[in-house]
Amino acid sequence: MLTDSHQDKGLRRQLVEGLKQKGIDNPDILSAMLQVPRHFFISDTLHHKAYEDTAIPIGCHQTISQPFTVAKQTSLLEVQANMKVLEIGTGSGYQAAILKQMKVNVYSIERQRDLYEHAKKLFAQLSLSIATKFGDGYLGWQEFAPYERILITCGAPSIPQALLLQLKIGGILVAPIGTDQQIMTKVVRQSENNYQITEYGPCSFVPMLENVNHL
Repeated sequence: MLTDSHQDKGLRRQLVEGLKQKGIDNPDILSAMLQVPRHFFISDTLHHKAYEDTAIPIGCHQTISQPFTVAKQTSLLEVQANMKVLEIGTGSGYQAAILKQMKVNVYSIERQRDLYEHAKKLFAQLSLSIATKFGDGYLGWQEFAPYERILITCGAPSIPQALLLQLKIGGILVAPIGTDQQIMTKVVRQSENNYQITEYGPCSFVPMLENVNHL
């Protein structure tokens, strides 16, 4: 049973105050991070770390991102209510839940079978209407394209062409790009073949992998 104690809520308020001090000032993002219990998305054995501003292992050599990183990526995405957002890398499901709390339509892809099944079950438990797919993030999700926003939550060596093509004209893609060291990158699709790219400094994410893992 998922429970959200007074202590959890208090720690979440402290976390949000810390994010404000680090420059996160979007009220919708801060409100979402205050409302979504991060401890729901990690194992019970790591519950005590849920409201530290740090990444936490979730299995399959993956992590739930540092809260500041979640807030920063979400800020760069500039989402508005009812937008269609494609997320590459469901992972724990926390980032998708934050976006859903901000009233956007989330489509999320995960290549690790165990993580996909766990997140899908958790979304159902939390009554979160989030579309999930077990698949290769490099290929995107053509069936529901184009997307007004695309978020990549793992480090890609370069931006997959399929994702650029599935981005709506005027849309924004945010991703950590690079191999050894990644750079947080924002891409705005200005026309059919024109993309404006802005870089926002170094970051560290687990690598984006091709194909799917059926184990």
